[in-house]
Amino acid sequence: MTEREALGRRRRVVAGVVASLLVLGPLAWFWWTSLVPANASVMDMGYPDTGGGPTATTGPHGHGTTDGPTVSVAELTGPSAGVPDVDVTLTAESGPVTVGGRTMPGFTLNGSSPGPTIDAQVGDLVQVTLVNRSVADGTTLHWHGVDVPNAEDGVAGVTQDAVPVGGSHVYRFVVDHPGTYWYHSHQVSHAQVRGGLFGVLVVHPVADDHAAEVVAAVHRYGSTPTVDGSTDDLRTDAAPGDRVRVRVVNTGSGVLRAWVPGAPFRLLAVDGRDLHEPGPVDAQAVVLAGGGRADLEVTVPDDGTSVRVRLGSLSVVVGPSGDAPDGDDPRTYLDLLSYGTPTDVGFDPRAVDRRFTYAIGRRPGFVDGRPGLQWTINGHTYPDVPMFVVSEGDVVRMTLRNTSGQAHPMHLHGHHLLVLSRDGTPSTGSPWWADSLELAAGQTYEVAFVADNPGVWMDHCHNLPHAQQGLVAHLAYTGVTDPYVLGGESDNAPE
Repeated sequence: MTEREALGRRRRVVAGVVASLLVLGPLAWFWWTSLVPANASVMDMGYPDTGGGPTATTGPHGHGTTDGPTVSVAELTGPSAGVPDVDVTLTAESGPVTVGGRTMPGFTLNGSSPGPTIDAQVGDLVQVTLVNRSVADGTTLHWHGVDVPNAEDGVAGVTQDAVPVGGSHVYRFVVDHPGTYWYHSHQVSHAQVRGGLFGVLVVHPVADDHAAEVVAAVHRYGSTPTVDGSTDDLRTDAAPGDRVRVRVVNTGSGVLRAWVPGAPFRLLAVDGRDLHEPGPVDAQAVVLAGGGRADLEVTVPDDGTSVRVRLGSLSVVVGPSGDAPDGDDPRTYLDLLSYGTPTDVGFDPRAVDRRFTYAIGRRPGFVDGRPGLQWTINGHTYPDVPMFVVSEGDVVRMTLRNTSGQAHPMHLHGHHLLVLSRDGTPSTGSPWWADSLELAAGQTYEVAFVADNPGVWMDHCHNLPHAQQGLVAHLAYTGVTDPYVLGGESDNAPE
């Protein structure tokens, strides 16, 4: 080989190395910046989005704090004094769950899945002691839809540490809104909730003129659909002419369709909030987002037959007999934008202090070092996601937009969202308050709320595998600090 040929060969090698570095260098940088530190605080992740309001300045990224007085999430507790009106102990265990005659691995509370239904009345002080007997990853309880004080929210690494095996944790809060809610683990939730670590919380009004009510929690264990843990239809006795409230809870990640074949019904409440002047519904289905709830009112016919409330492939049969009309899904849905009639919402959504956009997309990238097609929030992948910063008393408007190609049930902790419009069509019916809002592919919602519950709150997709893959943001109030970390000695892993 001549000297000229050797020089040319060396130049080609150097050019190849440089080209490789130009390609691999950015990939290595993206991989490195996607890693979540072992002891990360959500206050130090991503970037602050103040929505046009005052900028917070204290802290590594300015998330949710100011130069003035601060309060820790750990201090934002429920009442510490007073004898509870409802006092429950829930013991979490890892072990077999029997569904439809088949036993599978899972989780139980007080030996069953679902766990016990907790009944309370408006104004009650509720105390729940969670005992972890054998859930190896640790566990918590999140009160889904109950706008509890922040320290009672049950999110590992954000509002508390995960409860280890042999440990316990006490939750105390006052329930001030009647409605249908549920509770579930928020530690490794994508596995623990699907495995059965959940239950229902019902807050009863002071007076209710319904003859009876029934709770119907729909859950899928593996590929097996159930209602209240059973693969059989649920039966509840009622006399002809009785009006019965059916409290439907969708514990899954996808939508649940509920309808009443051959009979009218009324939709009384969504996500624990009553609808104003709800009218009769016929030949339409109610669509529940993942995590969502709906209270349906059915009236038992005078002829002695029963009414069937279809919940996907299962049913709740209400009446004196098992003879109830059946029918296929009508495939048309009740549009809550125009159902019921308007009434006062308690604030002016036009008097806006902060505006945010929560735009969900998808692109190739890394999340915590894992390559793949990743969810994005405002063009960013986890953990480089927005922290929405608000101050107490702010009126907030948020645009939820989904171009990711898949649906997402969006859940903001600690608050209820008032739906203002969908795809530009304004709400003209009853005020529609939601804590679990189905955001279909290609859809845009505009919502509003008052920032009246200080803390650091998750704002995430309640398709729990999506959240585990990084479809998570947070809402933080100025002046609030957070002492908890993801990972740490408690191995906190909320999703």
